[in-house]
Amino acid sequence: MEDKSKPDIPIALKTKPSRWHTKEFYFYYFCFCIVVPYMFKVTYNLSKESHPNYHLYEDLLSDGWLFGRKVDNSDAQYGQFRDNIPKLLPLVLLHLALNKANRTYHWIQSNLHFSLLTSLLTVFLFHGSSTFKILFIITTSFSIGRYCKGSKWNPILTWSFNLLVLFVNEYYDGYRFTRMFGQGFQWLDDWEGFQARWHILFNFAMLRLVSFNMDYYWACNSEEKKVKGHPAHEAPHTDKERINNPLLESDYNYTNFLAYVLYTPLLLCGPIITFNDFISQYRFPSKNLSKRYVITYAFRLVNVILVMEFTLHYLYVVAISKAKAWDGASPLELSMVGYFNLVIIWMKLLIPWRFFRLWSLADGIWVEENMVRCMSNNFSAQRFWKSWHRSFNRWTIRYIYIPLGGSKYFAFSMWVVFTFVALWHDIELKLLAWGWLICLFLLPEIIATRLFSEKKFGDKPYYRFVCGLGAVANILMMMIANLVGFAVGVDGVKEMLTKIFGTANGLSFLISVTICLFIAVQIMFEIRESEKRRGDPKWKM
Repeated sequence: MEDKSKPDIPIALKTKPSRWHTKEFYFYYFCFCIVVPYMFKVTYNLSKESHPNYHLYEDLLSDGWLFGRKVDNSDAQYGQFRDNIPKLLPLVLLHLALNKANRTYHWIQSNLHFSLLTSLLTVFLFHGSSTFKILFIITTSFSIGRYCKGSKWNPILTWSFNLLVLFVNEYYDGYRFTRMFGQGFQWLDDWEGFQARWHILFNFAMLRLVSFNMDYYWACNSEEKKVKGHPAHEAPHTDKERINNPLLESDYNYTNFLAYVLYTPLLLCGPIITFNDFISQYRFPSKNLSKRYVITYAFRLVNVILVMEFTLHYLYVVAISKAKAWDGASPLELSMVGYFNLVIIWMKLLIPWRFFRLWSLADGIWVEENMVRCMSNNFSAQRFWKSWHRSFNRWTIRYIYIPLGGSKYFAFSMWVVFTFVALWHDIELKLLAWGWLICLFLLPEIIATRLFSEKKFGDKPYYRFVCGLGAVANILMMMIANLVGFAVGVDGVKEMLTKIFGTANGLSFLISVTICLFIAVQIMFEIRESEKRRGDPKWKM
């Protein structure tokens, strides 16, 4: 008979002695002190005005504010956010002040209703007349959920409608009133708001539309609603309970739906929160929140913005890759352009997500951190997706992966998940290539971890080093996939790989890279062992 007095946790958290003060790791520190500064030096040299290729991308640079340097603001996505921070800050402060005042003076009794009012005003400010298009689309999705309720037609029609909207939005470029109703409606097209291309950011609203309908579908089919003591009446003990426990059927109403879908701090780009979690937090505020946490988080945001500014002022890799200004570049220089492009991609996503998360936290709504690890601290493709856009990863698990059968049908469901993820980002061939490359690159890791598992071989002295070699291969494959999807595209990666693999210098460089990455991976392993020793759940990511 099983002894239930012995919990599983100590076995799960079995750890190894620390290696931080061993001779092996002192050698790694020495290598870090030489290699990492040299990486910056090589990339900085490519960004000098005296470099022969500087004139090829000079027109992509803008006037900077740090030490007389130009700034590489050529990334359209981050450039737009960066330029609009001065406009966003007054809006953030006004929104928080109004919501705080309503909680104090009770102008409108329900905080949720007041939040909805401010959200509607903000949407009109952001998107102008396109707000009517948004309201029409989201109301149609709401109607599907409310009409179909617990029927199997709810998920079928919800997914069909919302996927169709993604394609139609892209095809018609957000729709023009003059195209639909004639020239007499030109004045509506002229009322664009601050963000005219509303359909680019509507992808995030689509996730909330699916969340509402699916949460309502599961609530209608939940056994818990049939028993006394409905969990919606009780404060949830964990964040998982907030997500999984169904609300009262009356909570799935149009007012709550609008307040959730249009919630101002998370409107433009998340992080993503489920409907159940959102409404639960208005009823029972999260215990994770504290004034100290919010202030500390604000300092962290300022720090990463400053790091990004220094990077954009001194390393012009985005402009170099856009202009393909790498004629005569060595394999090392080419790889540094690719690597620092990925670092900038990481920061350009981290900063907006932290900005809007901070806004939400200050307003009293807890949402998950999207990036829990630095881009350079990842060696596993599987773990990478748990820590990169984490809230989206959790959304895909809840609403796609588990309904498709979860791990039982992993080989099938991962292709569906990453195809959706690619199309959701943008309907482009290079992103489809990225999604399918991720699936292909996941397979070797999955097979290797099952054949060469820690349970069987973890005590062997060579286990860590063999895993290190596999992790190096993983890192190289992940870099290739993300460069294809988000930086230089298929052609750019082909050109880079040709220069690296097609020459003797390139192959010798590849050996050097493998050694450096192997050292970095051993550090990553030990970071996770340290997290494991102190019981930090992040060690699994």
